Amino acid sequence: MTPTVRDVLDAAVASVGGTQRPGQVAMAEAVERAFREKKHLLVQAGTGTGKSLGYLVPSLLHGDRVVVATATLNLQHQLVERDIPALKDAARSTLDEVPHHAVLKGRSNYACLHRVREGAPDDQGVLVEVPEGTLGAEVVALREWAEHAAEDGHSGDRDSAPSHSERSWRQVSVSARECLGASRCPYATECFAERAREDAQDAQIVVTNHAMLAIDAIDGVPMLPQFDTVVVDEAHELAARVTQAATQELDPAGIERAARRARPHLDEPQTADDLSDAADSLADTLTHLQPGRIDEISQPLRAALEFVRDTARACFSAFGKESGGPGGEADPARQQARGMVDELRQVAERMARGSETDVLWLGDTRSGLQLRVAPIDVSGALRDKLFGEKTVVLTSATLTLGGTFDPVARSLGLWEDEEWIGLDVGSPFDYAKQGMLYVARHLPTPGREGLEEDQLGEITALVKAAGGRTLGLFSSRRGAERAAEYVRLALPEVEVLCQGDAQLPELARRFAADPRTCLFGTLSLWQGVDLPGDTCTLVIIDRIPFPRPDDPLMSARQRLVEKRGGNGFMQVAAHHAALLLAQGAGRLIRRADDRGVVAILDPRLVTARYGGFLAASLPGLWRTTDRATVMGALRRLDDAATARDAT
Repeated sequence: MTPTVRDVLDAAVASVGGTQRPGQVAMAEAVERAFREKKHLLVQAGTGTGKSLGYLVPSLLHGDRVVVATATLNLQHQLVERDIPALKDAARSTLDEVPHHAVLKGRSNYACLHRVREGAPDDQGVLVEVPEGTLGAEVVALREWAEHAAEDGHSGDRDSAPSHSERSWRQVSVSARECLGASRCPYATECFAERAREDAQDAQIVVTNHAMLAIDAIDGVPMLPQFDTVVVDEAHELAARVTQAATQELDPAGIERAARRARPHLDEPQTADDLSDAADSLADTLTHLQPGRIDEISQPLRAALEFVRDTARACFSAFGKESGGPGGEADPARQQARGMVDELRQVAERMARGSETDVLWLGDTRSGLQLRVAPIDVSGALRDKLFGEKTVVLTSATLTLGGTFDPVARSLGLWEDEEWIGLDVGSPFDYAKQGMLYVARHLPTPGREGLEEDQLGEITALVKAAGGRTLGLFSSRRGAERAAEYVRLALPEVEVLCQGDAQLPELARRFAADPRTCLFGTLSLWQGVDLPGDTCTLVIIDRIPFPRPDDPLMSARQRLVEKRGGNGFMQVAAHHAALLLAQGAGRLIRRADDRGVVAILDPRLVTARYGGFLAASLPGLWRTTDRATVMGALRRLDDAATARDAT
């Protein structure tokens, strides 16, 4: 008899020494049904549910290829290195043959043997010698690792590479634009990226990321093997990742760099000079503009963009034919320069067009003024190109906002009149008994100037009561730094780590190693940080994380919603805030014996009309506004943790 989803799930759970969780069983059976009936499914699976096995088991049994897309490399690594191998080992007791799985990433995540063996072209199109010092040592180590990986048949994946910096990795990898292509590269038969693609062709489960899924399904660029069924994990991130993949930049320095790299390869070098002139023209135009969203493209800006577009087109046409054997001799410097110039043309053309579906804005970066363009709304593209073509399962710990799936479904292009199912399988944790949600109602509403004395005093009192053990989530880097400085002075016995003091993995390691330590930071700490136990018994959130009023993308989305007759604040700003609040509050309870407090220092959660929507998006912690009750609870938790440490 063919084993059922429950048969394989039971075997997998038993093999890892786990216990059966009703939510996991309900999820696995719902996913299997969605695959079979070809219906879209949204599954909210709280922390501790075991959602990975909840969708991997039906994917293993499906028969046809299933693509699993994640938002973060951490989850992708967990699936490929731990969850899928454990599942396959367990499945061998119930299946005659266990299907193959593969992981597929963007080309720049693999070492390039052409670059390793031939070197990397610099701005003048010559090969970069291995530099001296730490960078040089890292590059040498990476090149040796890549050669060994090629000999041993290993993946050449960056995750398995020796420790290195971003700059070092660029010396041994290429982007898709820089790649010579399998038909022209002398090392194509050994290519790590091509081998990964071939491996994926034979796999039933292909693990990838949201960006690759977006490029393949929405942009129509074939990045993945043929598939009809997809599971999107961390689905609350999907719209943001698709937007990110479709965002493009243009700045004078980049245009000048492209002109410089193109010049040695042109039949008409004058076209590179013209492109440099276009860079100067754009630079001059941008100095007369204010950073921020550009609602109407002025005539000078349009002229400057069209100048870039036209000179880039002429420069691209001036690339001569390559000499050499059949198909031409591979020249990585020429390939890279040609790709850069053509990309400039496309971006300048998109910006000059001024489409109503795009938002254009000017940013002030470390390298100077930069234009950016992004789609205002990706729901239509997702609806037409993903949901209209594939069977999609979306899952996350936070898919319901305000107590319903509708806001997230709507943002992803699933309308109420379409066939989709929302299922909340809950969490094995008893949030009301394990933790408190404290809203500091007595504090003033946070102002635009950042943390005031009242908030800083409250943070200090909470940290003192908890004996450290605090994860502080702040809406700005300045707020995190100011709070860290204040608490360090007020409580010298407590070590306070702050984002920016060191790399985030190092800070998280130090935070976990000493339970009495505090860690303060911004957005990257709100999601994906897993710190169970006494290390984190207090999570402080300084304010409701609404997007900044001057955020170009969010403000453009609010305006679009209002133009369509909706409530822009609720559908965009409140949606954004609810999602982040749920993610931030979710840092507290990570296992069944965790206890603690989430303290939100923004009274609007209980005083504003929209507070109910935000509160309904949070875990079901026991709620209070009584300061004395919370301080007492934190002291008792600290005493208990101290007693455990002593034994």
